[in-house]
Amino acid sequence: MLMAIPFPDISPEIFAIDIGGFYFALRWYALAYILGLLIGLWILRRVFSSPKLWPGNQSPMTPEQAEMMLTWIIVGVIIGGRLGFVLMYQPAYYLSHPMEILKVWQGGMAFHGGFLGVIIACTAFCWKQKIPMLPTADALALATPPGLLLGRLANFINAELWGRPSSVPWAVIFPGEHAQACPTDWVGPCARHPSQLYEAGLEGLLLGAILLCLAFATRALKAPGLIAGLFFLGYGLSRMFVELFRQADAQFITTDNPMGYVVRAGEFGLSMGQLLSLPMVVLGIIMIAVATKHSRT
Repeated sequence: MLMAIPFPDISPEIFAIDIGGFYFALRWYALAYILGLLIGLWILRRVFSSPKLWPGNQSPMTPEQAEMMLTWIIVGVIIGGRLGFVLMYQPAYYLSHPMEILKVWQGGMAFHGGFLGVIIACTAFCWKQKIPMLPTADALALATPPGLLLGRLANFINAELWGRPSSVPWAVIFPGEHAQACPTDWVGPCARHPSQLYEAGLEGLLLGAILLCLAFATRALKAPGLIAGLFFLGYGLSRMFVELFRQADAQFITTDNPMGYVVRAGEFGLSMGQLLSLPMVVLGIIMIAVATKHSRT
């Protein structure tokens, strides 16, 4: 008999209030966003309050400016994450139902879109405040992994973005009709890889710990762009690896393409997540090479 882990009995809602038709619920996903931003702000304030970590023993911005930048980051995350999901994953549906784009509380955010939105927002902020961009990117790279960790944990609690069917002992039986729709020749309970936890461990916990150790225990921040390059490379490789175990989005799965590849070469291919992560890997390698070269001159 195949072993599997039943999905834990955790409600997506922490608490709910329903009074006279007024309904309000605080969800784990919302709490993950809030805590991720607050922890990120704490990290930003900490690194910007340590001039010795930076080139010339001078921080690129003040802790007060970091708080101002947080507002820009929030806007970038929400707009970029939503538009990224709409354009990259379900463009046909949202073009037919444009008002649905505004309903962000119903879910549907894309990391790569939110990431691009943060880049645009922070670039505009740095230009307006006359702050160097590369050191700011390094600081943001340190502040991002806690949010990734909490966000993927919230994905697991929401029983969404689950992995491919699997018979490994730690596979999880996720609730819901679609999650339990395994191949017809599947034997035993329809269990899946908990790919959300894989991403939480790699993109959040491991990558975040490595970057923080490099920033505070070495001279990594004195080479502008190095920490940001390591983040791009680390996230890109982690996401591309986890995509091997993650179930593809339903709109990409067809009878002749059961793996949901968006780029195919025979039996092999790239998922949407891998395709979007590939430029991050390339950019990360370039940034690491340039930062290392400049630090030696």
